[in-house]
Amino acid sequence: MGEGGSIRGESGRRTVLRWCAAALGLVLAAGLHAGHAAAADCAALKSAEGGDLTIDTAEMVAAGSVAEQPDLPEHCHVSGMINKRTGADGKQYGIGFNLRMPADWNGRFVFEGGGGLDGILKLGDGSVYGSINPPALARGFAVITTDGGHRSQSNIDADFAQDQQARLDYAFNALDRVTLVGKDLVTRYYGSRPEYSYLLGCSNGGRQGLMAAERYPLHFDGIVAGDPAFKLTRIAMDQVWNIQVVASISPKNEDGRPILSKAFSDADLRLVADAVLKRCDALDGLADGMINDWQGCDFDPAELTCSGKKTDQCLAPKQVEALKKLHQGPVDGEGKPLYGRFPYDTGIAQSVWRRMRMGTATDGTWDAADFFLGFETLRQYSMTPPDKTFDPMTFDFDSDVARTAQMRALGDADQTYLQTFRDHGKMIVYHGLSDQGMATGALTDWYDAVVSDNGEGVRDSVRLFLVPGMTHCGGGMSTDQFDMLSAIQAWVEEGKAPQRIIARGEAFPGISRPLCPYPQVARYDEGDPDKAGSFVCRN
Repeated sequence: MGEGGSIRGESGRRTVLRWCAAALGLVLAAGLHAGHAAAADCAALKSAEGGDLTIDTAEMVAAGSVAEQPDLPEHCHVSGMINKRTGADGKQYGIGFNLRMPADWNGRFVFEGGGGLDGILKLGDGSVYGSINPPALARGFAVITTDGGHRSQSNIDADFAQDQQARLDYAFNALDRVTLVGKDLVTRYYGSRPEYSYLLGCSNGGRQGLMAAERYPLHFDGIVAGDPAFKLTRIAMDQVWNIQVVASISPKNEDGRPILSKAFSDADLRLVADAVLKRCDALDGLADGMINDWQGCDFDPAELTCSGKKTDQCLAPKQVEALKKLHQGPVDGEGKPLYGRFPYDTGIAQSVWRRMRMGTATDGTWDAADFFLGFETLRQYSMTPPDKTFDPMTFDFDSDVARTAQMRALGDADQTYLQTFRDHGKMIVYHGLSDQGMATGALTDWYDAVVSDNGEGVRDSVRLFLVPGMTHCGGGMSTDQFDMLSAIQAWVEEGKAPQRIIARGEAFPGISRPLCPYPQVARYDEGDPDKAGSFVCRN
């Protein structure tokens, strides 16, 4: 260029042509990415690594070629790790991720949450354990998931919590880092940033959803948080409480070890479920096998107390007292709740309830999920410093609670001031009333505090839906099939707040029910009792 910025001679004209060609290429590339991306572009993402980001895979995946989910479309699969390192315990750590970007992109990004204590790198299709069907990837969303900053053989392995950074990564850091890396890779690949960003998760994924709203309120436009393990340190405390309660009434083997599975027989648990239905099923105006008006249910297991010898038609006094303790959740020496209450519901007769609280072993070994999850999560993740030698059966619900305070502050997503998220995004929280591991009362207490701390207007940004009969993230005698992804999209992108969400389930074929925003419940009004349209949502 000469003075004044003019271009002189043939070389100058060639420069202009090169600039024009480059600009045209960018325009064409943007158009290509908006519709159908090329394999060469996917492979080129390998060059995105640098700093603490490594890319292990960047390749196109043909439609229908993923064995675990054969209905997935053609997409670019990128996997990698952030902050690969050797921990203080000599193990290898890093925040792993899977990103899948469909060739036919709809301009939207999804972070798919994990489960349990993570440690497993999920497929990353946005199905959220089958609850989103078809999965988000098949709907055109770019989807990313993470292992939470560590790799384990199962998602109930708490050994990672011996490493400080691994604790932080699982608690909240992986959520932040993976979201930002994912959005950057999506932008590189398609040539434009996502128009809308969502988080979908259940269990620990639900905790991540609440954590995002509390700690990263501008990361997502819409969040769906199912059965959130949001008070994880208190959940572990509850699981230890449960084992202590069940062990206290269990018969013992020849070595004096409690046989947890024999604390209640299957007939005992069915007796309770039937009695709850008899007392509370029709409170919503229709006896249909589902307890919608759970808040009005005043069932007391004391009504089942045997007047004489124990039979299948009654409960021993010690069983009644144990049931009350299991449903109230852990309390301190003064009776102050440490977690939250579980409502009486039909799920108590489901096999998952037994597997969680008591297990099935009859030889004195303990195979209850509460034992595996609660003991390891409490002593390695919840307690500071972690103590692998601590015996949770000696946990004192007065003096030992303070040992969980540091991880509660870091990893429990129980903050209630959501002003920035309230003004920016939308969140649907849902929860099964028969969830065998997460207390409904803890979640409703949290939501009530959210409304108190942010004003009634927060209901226009955050709504809670409770699902009668549904166990953890699905199952049970329930209508556990519902499209939360479409609901959150309509709320975020069209301003259509979910007044009711239609649900169906294999347990009740041919029947539909509305899920209502808490504190409303579905009440039968008039018309076909099998149809959701015959119910109204009201207090």
